[in-house]
Amino acid sequence: MALDEKKTPGKGVWKSGRGKGRKTPKGRQYEDAALAEVRALLGERPRRRDLLIEHLHLIQDAYGHLSARHLRALAEEMRLPMAEIWEVASFYAHFDLVKEEETPPPALTIRVCDSLSCELAGAQALKAALESGLDASQVRVVTAPCMGRCDTAPVLELGHNHIDHADPAKVEAAIAAGDTHAHLPDYERLDGYLAAGGYQVLKRLREAGDWEAVQEDLLASGLRGLGGAGFPSGRKWGFVRANDGPRYLAVNGDEGEPGTFKDRYYLERVPHLFLEGMLIAAWAVEAKTCFIYMRDEYPSVLEILRREIKALEDAALVDKGFIDLRRGAGAYICGEESAMIESIEGKRGLPRHRPPFVAQVGVFGRPTLVHNVETLHWVARVCREGPSVLNAIEKNGRTGLRSYSVSGRVAMPGVYLLPAGSTIRDIIEVAGGMAEGHVFKAYQPGGPSSGLLPAFIDDVPLDFDTLQPLGSFIGSAAVVVLSDQDSAKAAALNMLRFFEAESCGQCTPCRVGCEKAVKLMQADKWDRPLLEELCVAMADASICGLGQAAPNPIRLTMKHFPDEV
Repeated sequence: MALDEKKTPGKGVWKSGRGKGRKTPKGRQYEDAALAEVRALLGERPRRRDLLIEHLHLIQDAYGHLSARHLRALAEEMRLPMAEIWEVASFYAHFDLVKEEETPPPALTIRVCDSLSCELAGAQALKAALESGLDASQVRVVTAPCMGRCDTAPVLELGHNHIDHADPAKVEAAIAAGDTHAHLPDYERLDGYLAAGGYQVLKRLREAGDWEAVQEDLLASGLRGLGGAGFPSGRKWGFVRANDGPRYLAVNGDEGEPGTFKDRYYLERVPHLFLEGMLIAAWAVEAKTCFIYMRDEYPSVLEILRREIKALEDAALVDKGFIDLRRGAGAYICGEESAMIESIEGKRGLPRHRPPFVAQVGVFGRPTLVHNVETLHWVARVCREGPSVLNAIEKNGRTGLRSYSVSGRVAMPGVYLLPAGSTIRDIIEVAGGMAEGHVFKAYQPGGPSSGLLPAFIDDVPLDFDTLQPLGSFIGSAAVVVLSDQDSAKAAALNMLRFFEAESCGQCTPCRVGCEKAVKLMQADKWDRPLLEELCVAMADASICGLGQAAPNPIRLTMKHFPDEV
C-alpha cells in the first residue's frame, strides 16, 4: 500500500462506525461465574503479586486442576497478564493445567516416587501393578521425584496421604477408606516446648542480647550450612546486617535432594527447636518478615507449621503475619536459594545470576538471610547449650555432629546423628549393617549431586571438605547404599534422569546437557570421550549447582565402575 493511499472507511482493521469496533480486548475473556468462584476461594486474602503461587494452590486444591477459565479469572482478579499466570503455573509440577478442549485429570492422583532408594525397592514394578489394577478413569498413576521418605521405600502419595512400604493392597485399602489426607505424627507442641524451657533464650536475647556475641558462639561451634553448601552459619549474619534495612529471613525448607529426609525428621518431632532458631536468627539481623519456604511434598509438616505458627501468635511470641509460610509446588530447583526467592516472589523458580548475592539483594530486592531448616535447629541448640554441643565432639580429626539420612541396602534406614568424622562403614554399622543377602558395593554420600563412590573408599570421613579430592562432596548428607545386586550404571542413569526432569531450562548447558547425557547413558557401551566433553561443558558453563554437579554421577561411574559402562 502506498504511503499516501487513503484507507477506506469501514474496511479491514480500520473499521469505524457504531457497532463495528472491537467490544472486548484481544485474547480469552473472563467468565463472570469463574471470577466469582476465584473470588470466593481467595476471600479476604491480599491480591499481591508475590501470592500468585499460593492462590494457584487454592484453586488446584479446590478443583483438582487449573482450568483455563479459572486462570483467566485469576489474571483478572490479580490484574496480571494471562501469559504471566500461565508461565508460572506451568513451571511447577504440582499444578495440572487444563485447556478448554482438554479433559481434567481424575479426582485422585497417585504419585509413585522413582528416585534411587525407591527404585532399588521396586518402584517401577509397583507403578506397573497399580496401572494394571486400577481404573485409569478414576485414578491417575504418575511417577514423581523424591518425597523425602527414603527410609520407608517404596513410597507413594495417594492424594496427600503418604503410604510407606507401599504395595497395591495398601493402596486399594486406602482408596476404599477414602484415606487421602496427610496423617500428622505425634510431635512436641508449644506448651510442651515451653514447659521444657523453650523460647527462654529468645526472650532473653530480645530483652538485652548482643547479636555479635551470639554470632561468635555459632562460629566457635563450627556450625555450617546444612542444606549442602556448608558456609559458616554465623558469618552470614554480619553480611546481611552490613546492608541497610528492611531485611528479610528466608528458610529453605525445599528438601528436594533425593535421599534427604533429615529436615522432615526433625520438623515432625521437634518443630519448635527450628522455630526458635529461626526467630533468633531473625532477631540477629532485624528481619522484617520470616519466610518459610516448605516443599509441597511435606503436607504433614505444612500442617504442623500452620498450627504451631498460630500458637506462637496466640501466645504473643510473634506478631501476626511475622512468619509467612509459603508452599512450594514441586520444583527441585527451588532448593537453590535464589530460585527459592524467585518462587517466594510468586515467579518461576529460575536461579539468579550472581553477584549480587542474596545477602545484598534477596526477597523483594532487599538484604535476605537464608538458612536451612536443620541449620536453624542447631542455632537454637547452640544458643541453649553453648558451642560445646558441637565443637566438643571429635572423630577422625573432624569436629561436630552430622545428621545422615541413610537409605538403600541397609537393615535399618533412617536419620542418624553421628560425629562428623564418621565413615561409610560407621554409618552402615549404626544402620544395622547391610540388608540380609546384600554385600556392600557402592554408596552415594550426599545425594545424586555427589555421584557414586565404590565400597573400597570406606575410610574417608563423610564431612565438609573431605570428599572434594575424590570428585564428590557431602552435600545434604543423603547416604544411599548400593549392594552387589545393584547396577552402578543404572543408578547413575536414575540420577541423570532426575536432573533432566528437574532442570529449570534457563541455561543451555544444563537443559540440553542433561537430556543429551541421558541419551548417551542409555547405550550398552558409553561413549566416554563424548560424555567427558559434555561433563566439562556442563560443569563450566551452567548457571547454578544443578548443572554444575550433574556430571558427578557420570564421571565417578566411569572412573570406579568401568566394567559396567
